[in-house]
Amino acid sequence: MNEGRKEAVRASSKRRVAGHGAIKKPTRAQAAWLARGLSQAGGKLPLFDADGRRISEKTIRACMAAGWAEPWFSNPIKPDWLVCRLTDAGRAVVSVRPS
Repeated sequence: MNEGRKEAVRASSKRRVAGHGAIKKPTRAQAAWLARGLSQAGGKLPLFDADGRRISEKTIRACMAAGWAEPWFSNPIKPDWLVCRLTDAGRAVVSVRPS
């Protein structure tokens, strides 16, 4: 693939994540994060993964831009943390069985 084409693909991907186009399917990391909210009260999404590492802000913001997650409340102790919950669209995207 030539260099110009690679740049165009990267720019296109960034625009989709930024909300300028629809992402039809979450990445593996996004789907894993969203799926963890299915079993939580109110669809609360975790701040940390199963190994205790903080969820990437990039993952969280991409899911919010796609409409799969929404801010739930602000944390007064850690105001920079994004406390989110699943939206109906988020539930639908992780509940769909692969074909």
